Amino acid sequence: MQKTTKRNDRFFYGVTYLIMILLMFICFYPFYYVFIYSISDSALAQKGISLFPKGVTLTNYMEVVKLDGIIRAFAVSLARTVIGTVVTVTACSFFAYLVTKELYGRKYIYRFVIITMYFNSGLIPYYLTMRAYHLTNTFWVYIIPGAISAYYVVLLKTFIESLPISLEESAKLDGAGYITVFFKIIFPLSKPILATITVFSAVAQWNNWFDNYIYVQSDRLKTLQLMLYEYLNQASQISQMSASSLQHGLGGTSVTAQSVRMAITMVATLPVLFVYPFMQKHFVKGIMLGAVKG
Repeated sequence: MQKTTKRNDRFFYGVTYLIMILLMFICFYPFYYVFIYSISDSALAQKGISLFPKGVTLTNYMEVVKLDGIIRAFAVSLARTVIGTVVTVTACSFFAYLVTKELYGRKYIYRFVIITMYFNSGLIPYYLTMRAYHLTNTFWVYIIPGAISAYYVVLLKTFIESLPISLEESAKLDGAGYITVFFKIIFPLSKPILATITVFSAVAQWNNWFDNYIYVQSDRLKTLQLMLYEYLNQASQISQMSASSLQHGLGGTSVTAQSVRMAITMVATLPVLFVYPFMQKHFVKGIMLGAVKG
């Protein structure tokens, strides 16, 4: 009986590992394919690649750097990611802490915020609101509208309510106010959930291109993601720009629109891929705490 059970367990684990390896390959291979294509010689890559790059070269990335406005777009994306994440985490933390206190009307305020998770005003009224507040064609249209996220507030409120109330009461007996309690007790103890929200917010800010597309027409404020979107939809222009640039700078070497698109995709994707492994421990812990305590 025990031998049969062990045999069944080995079979179950074997099938489980096989499925997990297959899923990992399905998720990982697209990134790997884009990477090896981006560092392959354009002419050789056109003939097809599968597991290994052909004619390793950085020419495609050199062409990406030469694209008009790419450095400025990268800087704008980086700035909106850093500033937007700091503002969102700070604002949501304060708001979540306040709605856990016995303040007048806090339940109605909290419910009003939660409603925004299910209903929105629509694109045209939202655009008119942004224009009325003079946020269109400004950097702050990337930051202010997303400063408070209902989902982040729910996670933070749930976590804060799970903390022992005795910690706050002891601090108040020593003369601490709400601000002191928040920064000296609540904020340090909330690091796991704050790390989770930081990852969520940073990835959302970095990947967002739609607000740039709708609310900002200035090339000065164009983000890397919008440039990627435009170049992915204008392959012929990439090819013309690449050919012209290479004739003057790279002695006649040619690149293709596809190889440049792959390189731009890697440039836009790598920052997120580098950040996540360092935050993974806090990310998983924060999600588990938010789910269990809820």
